[in-house]
Amino acid sequence: MKIAILSDTHNHLGNLQKALQIIENENIQTIIHCGDVTTAETASILAPHKVILTFGNGDFASGEIRDTLLKMNPESFADTVFQGEIGGLRIAVTHGHLASKFQNLLHSQQFDFLFFGHSHRREDRLQGKTRLINPGAIGGLRKEERSFCIMDVQNRKIRFVFLE
Repeated sequence: MKIAILSDTHNHLGNLQKALQIIENENIQTIIHCGDVTTAETASILAPHKVILTFGNGDFASGEIRDTLLKMNPESFADTVFQGEIGGLRIAVTHGHLASKFQNLLHSQQFDFLFFGHSHRREDRLQGKTRLINPGAIGGLRKEERSFCIMDVQNRKIRFVFLE
């Protein structure tokens, strides 16, 4: 099973459509979005996938975003932090702008993976037994090439996918 990890879309519909085409070509059903999708309209484009979305500092219409995702797919999730299991892996997701939430998740060492965004910079590192993954940004301020991640859950392999 594969999942896609995205972050910081910032309403960049063109890049989001490029990412979704790749996701669909790989038959990925679950998308983790680490925040700053920004509007409910942009969130609606993620349907019909199951979406696990954590709100970022740019998600001012969080209630509307949540309602849109759940209307499109009732298996979806939208809140500030996600803690759960996917394919037997313990996963935590947050945007990263709330430092105390991020640090609490990391220091708990309860998770195999901690997915986050906010910085618009790709990251893949191990701290203790938790692997931290920032997929980079789909839109927003350009700090690096636009990217997201695809993860094969069974073998824990992460692949960065570049959009340009």
